[in-house]
Amino acid sequence: MKFNYQARTKEGDIQTGVVEASSEETAISLLQKHGLFVTYLKEFKPPFYAKRVKLFRGISAKDLVLFSRQLSIMFTSKVTLVEALKVLASQTENLDLQEKILNLIEEVEGGSSFSKALSKHQDIFSPFYVAMVRAGEASGKMAESLNYLADHLEREYHLASRTKGALLYPSLVVFVIVLVMVLMIYFVIPSLKEVIMSTEAQIPKVTLVVISASEFLRRFGLFILLGVFILLISIFRYYRTEQGKDFFDKIFLKLPLFSPLLKIIYISRFAENLSTLISGGLLITQALELSANVVGSSIYKNAILSITNEVRKGVPTSAVMALYPQIFPPIFIQMTLIGEKTGTLDTTLMSIASFYQREVERSIENLLSILEPALIIFLGAVVGGMMLSILMPLYSTVSM
Repeated sequence: MKFNYQARTKEGDIQTGVVEASSEETAISLLQKHGLFVTYLKEFKPPFYAKRVKLFRGISAKDLVLFSRQLSIMFTSKVTLVEALKVLASQTENLDLQEKILNLIEEVEGGSSFSKALSKHQDIFSPFYVAMVRAGEASGKMAESLNYLADHLEREYHLASRTKGALLYPSLVVFVIVLVMVLMIYFVIPSLKEVIMSTEAQIPKVTLVVISASEFLRRFGLFILLGVFILLISIFRYYRTEQGKDFFDKIFLKLPLFSPLLKIIYISRFAENLSTLISGGLLITQALELSANVVGSSIYKNAILSITNEVRKGVPTSAVMALYPQIFPPIFIQMTLIGEKTGTLDTTLMSIASFYQREVERSIENLLSILEPALIIFLGAVVGGMMLSILMPLYSTVSM
C-alpha cells in the first residue's frame, strides 16, 4: 500500500511525499527510521481509471523461478539479503509478488530469519522451499542452498511447460470434436430433418437414432451439461479430501495406459526433491519427510513416510524401498544402494532423476503419437458417421 505523508525533520522543516508499506504502523516506523516526525499519514487511493485490473493476477511458477534465481545470483555476489530483496521488489512487474517481497523485507528488518518470514507465506513458498532456506541459514551456505533451489524449480517449471505444450494439440482436437458435434446437433441435423421426413423412401434406423439423439440433446442438453458440471465439481471436491485422494490415486496407478507414465513422474519428482534437499544440507529423515509431501501421490507419500520411520531406526533407505517393489523399480533401489555405499546419494539421485525426466518426456511423446491420430480418426468417424446417416435417405430419394 502507498501512503501520503507529511512530516517534520529534526531541523523543523516540513517534508511531504509518498511511502510504500504494508500498514500505517509500518509506514510510520519506516519514516521514523529516516529521522522524520510524522504529522499526517493517509492511504493513497488512485482514481478508478488509474487502477489496474486484478483479473488473472497472481504469482506463477515462472515468477517464483525468476525470484529464486535472481536471489541466488545476488547472494553469490555477496549482496545482503535486505538489499537483494529491495532490488527484486523494485524490478518485478508482478504487484502481488512485489507485495510479498515488501512483507519479507519488513519481517527481516524486524529481526526475523528469512526462513521464518517465508513460512508466513505458505501459499507461495512451500515447506520444501522454506526447509531449503532454513538449511542454508543453519549451514552458512545460503548461496549454495538458493542455487540448488533455483535449479530445482527451473527443472520442474521446464518439465511442466513441455508437458502443457505437448497437450495443447490434443486439447485443440477435442475442442474441435465438441464444436463440430454442437454445430451438427443444433444447426445441420435440424435443417435436414424436415427434408428427410418429407421423403417417401424408408428412413434407415441409424438416421432415426441420430435425429432422436439430436432432438434429445437440444431439449435436455443444458440440463445434461449442468449435471456433468455438478458431477465434476463433486468429484474434484472429493479428490481434495484425504480419503478421495487415496481412492483416485489407487485407480490412476492401475490404469493400463497411464500407470507406467505416472510412476515415472512420481519417481522422478521424488528423486529430484530428495537430492535437492540432501544437497542443501538436510538430514536424510527430514529430506524424506519433506519429499513425501511434495511427490504428488498419496500412495507414494504413505510409502515414503513408512520408509522415513524405518530410516530413523537405522535401517538403510534402499533396504526399506525394496519392500515396495510395486512402486519403486529395481534400478531405482539399486542406484540408491550404490549412492549410500559411496556417500554420494545426492548426486546419484540427481542422475536417476535426470534419467527418469528424459523417460517422462519420451513417454509423453509416445503417448501423444498414439493419442493424436486416434483423436483425428475419432473426429472423422463421428462427423462422417453423422453425415452419412443423414445423407443416406436423401441419396435414396434422389436415386429413386
